[in-house]
Amino acid sequence: MKIFTIGASICGLSAMDPALAASVPSPKEDTQLASQPGSNTVVLAGGCFWGVQAVFQHTKGVKKAISGYSGGSADTAHYEMVGSGQTGHAEAVQVTYDPSQITLGSLLKIYFAVAHNPTELNYQGPDHGTQYRSAIFYENEEQKKLAQSYIAELNKAKIFPENIVTTLEPLKTFYAAEDYHQDYAKLHPENPYIVRNDLPKVVNLQKAFPELYVK
Repeated sequence: MKIFTIGASICGLSAMDPALAASVPSPKEDTQLASQPGSNTVVLAGGCFWGVQAVFQHTKGVKKAISGYSGGSADTAHYEMVGSGQTGHAEAVQVTYDPSQITLGSLLKIYFAVAHNPTELNYQGPDHGTQYRSAIFYENEEQKKLAQSYIAELNKAKIFPENIVTTLEPLKTFYAAEDYHQDYAKLHPENPYIVRNDLPKVVNLQKAFPELYVK
């Protein structure tokens, strides 16, 4: 359930201060930039998919970002059902990127630093329920290993005041969300929820990682 209010607490922003976000290191273990253009995908969940989608739509090397559902079955991949928190689904975003332009590690850095708060268990700011959990749905062992290593690295460095609670779940299927959820932040920039919770994430991306930001 999304709460349309501008009265959310600072935690509800789910966005770090740009200076703190900029302090998040790149992963020590990472993929290398490909020698030729291509298309890879990674599925990331971190609260309401509107904001996560918006962040990656402004990220260098990302070809497209689609809001959707992952973790449950096809017959429950519908917004009203997912909102019950009983389907196993998380609101997620499928990020398609050019591996010759950006590495998986850089995408994960953005995911942890500005796309959401990875220390909030089964909620993000004003949105509560397992459907808003922090999760990486890995497609292969390389994605799983890199994510595990990076989470351990960030926890050891105590980048965040609490340990990261992001789960690593094997990707079964990604289901695109209903059309009215796609490009929501772009199409509704004056919506109070977007203003309060999601636009600060895009601003932080631009300020903390200008080399990775695109208009």
